[in-house]
Amino acid sequence: MQLDQALLQAASRELLASSSVMLLTHVRPDGDAIGSMMGLGLALREASKEVQMVLPDGMPSSYRFLPGSDLVIRRPQAAVDFICVVDCSDLGRPGDVLEEGRIPDLNIDHHITNLNFARLNLVDTAAVSTTQIIQEILRFLEWPLSPFVAAALLTGLITDTIGFRTPNVTSHALRQAADLMDAGGDLADLYQRSLISKSYEAARLWGAGLSRLERDGRLVWTTLTLEDRRSANYPGRDDADLINLLSSIDSADVVIIFTELTNGQVKVSWRSQPGFDVSQVALAFGGGGHAAASGAEITGSLQQVQTLVLEATRPVLSGNDFGVNSANPNGPGQSNGLRIVRSSLREMRNG
Repeated sequence: MQLDQALLQAASRELLASSSVMLLTHVRPDGDAIGSMMGLGLALREASKEVQMVLPDGMPSSYRFLPGSDLVIRRPQAAVDFICVVDCSDLGRPGDVLEEGRIPDLNIDHHITNLNFARLNLVDTAAVSTTQIIQEILRFLEWPLSPFVAAALLTGLITDTIGFRTPNVTSHALRQAADLMDAGGDLADLYQRSLISKSYEAARLWGAGLSRLERDGRLVWTTLTLEDRRSANYPGRDDADLINLLSSIDSADVVIIFTELTNGQVKVSWRSQPGFDVSQVALAFGGGGHAAASGAEITGSLQQVQTLVLEATRPVLSGNDFGVNSANPNGPGQSNGLRIVRSSLREMRNG
C-alpha cells in the first residue's frame, strides 16, 4: 500500500476540523463497506464529532453483531458540514441519499474502477480493503483504537481478503491485523461471524443457487431468483456470500452469480482467479470493483442479462484485455467485449 501522503494529510486535517460528518457507503454493503463506515464513524464519535452513518437498506442482519450497529440510520437526519463516502467506486453506489448537486468532501476507497468523484479522493488500489486505508488515517491522527473501532476495521480486513486468502494480501496488512487484535479485535470471533456462520435461510438460498450451477469450460455461473429468496425466506437482497463458495471451484477461472432484484434489474457478481481481470467487464456495464472481484446492476430480465454478460465475459477467459483495443492501446476501448456490451445494451433499451 502506497498512500499519497499529501492526500492522507489533507483528508486527516479536514476530518479533524469537521464538527458534523455524514458517512455513506454502497447499497447491499459487504463487510468492508460496513467495517469502513463503522470504524471511521465510531472513531469520529469518540473524538466528539456529530456523526450520521447512513445506509438506505438499513444494517444487514449478518453484521448486527458489531458493537455500534444500532447507530446506523436509513436516512440523513440533519445537515452536516462534511460528507465522506467509503468503499464506493462511483456516486451511484450509495443510493439516493445525497442531495442533488452535493459533491462529497472525501472519497476513501481501494477499487481500481474508482471515478474520483469527491473534492478529496484518497484512493489506493494497492490496499487490500478500504478499512486498511482508514486505519492509516486514524494512525496519522494519533487517535487510539478502541475495541469497537478495532472490531469494525478488522471485519473489513477479514472479509475483503476472504480470511487473508486473496493474492493481494501483504505482510503490512497482516501487521495491521495484529495491531487491531492488540486493540481488542477478536480475530477468531470476527472470522467465524463474518465468514463462516450462515443462517438457515442463507443455507437454503445457497441450495437453490447450487442446484442450477452451470459451466462452459472454465467459466462457471448460477442464478438466484426472487422466488428463491421468497422460498428460502431470506431477508437480504444479496447472494448470501454464495459467490465466495463458487470462487473455490478449482476448475473455474471466472465465476458469476446473477441475482434477480425487485426493480427490474439483475445484480451481477464476478470473481476471478489471478491473471484474469473482470473489473473492466463490470465497468462497461456501469459497475466496478477489482480485477478479481467486481459487480454491476443491469436493467433487464434475468435471461437477457445472463446471455449478455456471459457473452461479454468470455473474451476475458480467452486472454483478451476486455477494455483495450490491441491495434490502438492508447485509444478508446473498442475491444470485442466492449462492442458486444454497447450494442446489446442499446438493443435492450430499444426493446
